[in-house]
Amino acid sequence: MGFVVPPEAYGRFMGRYADPLARVFATFAGVGADADVLDVGCGPGALTADVLQSGAAVTAIDPSPPFVDAFRERFPDVDVRRGTAEELPYEADRFTHALAQLVVHFMTDPVRGLTQMARVTRPGGTVAACVWDGPTGALAPFWDAVHVLDPDAQDEALLSGAHRGHLTQLFGAARLRGVVEEPITVDVVHPTFEEWWEPYTFGVGPAGEYVRALDAASRDELEKVAQGRLGDGPFTVSATAWAARGAV
Repeated sequence: MGFVVPPEAYGRFMGRYADPLARVFATFAGVGADADVLDVGCGPGALTADVLQSGAAVTAIDPSPPFVDAFRERFPDVDVRRGTAEELPYEADRFTHALAQLVVHFMTDPVRGLTQMARVTRPGGTVAACVWDGPTGALAPFWDAVHVLDPDAQDEALLSGAHRGHLTQLFGAARLRGVVEEPITVDVVHPTFEEWWEPYTFGVGPAGEYVRALDAASRDELEKVAQGRLGDGPFTVSATAWAARGAV
């Protein structure tokens, strides 16, 4: 789903939000220096970078070959593998924390993915995940502009976990205990409209795929609508994610 892309493109598209989100999410998950963390759906490594700064150990996995290659180059001492959350290639009870940042909503089977994360986490350990809120997440300004022109466009608000309480339901189905779900927010300043808009043309994720599918005239029209709503810049996008954690 639009993630076999150059890591640089993903970084400009989502890294600008994922990097600050990682700091908030790792704190929410209770990661400390003594943690042994599995970063599920690690991408180019936003969450791993923050966890390593805390002094914790990290193992990582992602299904995208370009991301795995970029991750390996960035963190040569971290064990990273290509694979999915639904089929984690690790023994049971290995990690103190299994974390998934901006991943659950793209799992083909979220309950199985979370169950696998629980399987590889030690008893008493923590499984945690976060996903953008549909109406107020990082991509909401884009989809708001899309819906002006295409009211029936399927945005990312219907993906798993994108509304209050859905992550809690998924965690419960995965038999995690003491589940806590909270909103976490990051504010990202965009200096110009062009800096905000250009990454949407890179084909990353559902939003990028939507733009790539438009003809030139429709793409220009969408760009004008978005600029009319956001202005020329600078402007701030306040991006809210739902975060949940539970005990094994």
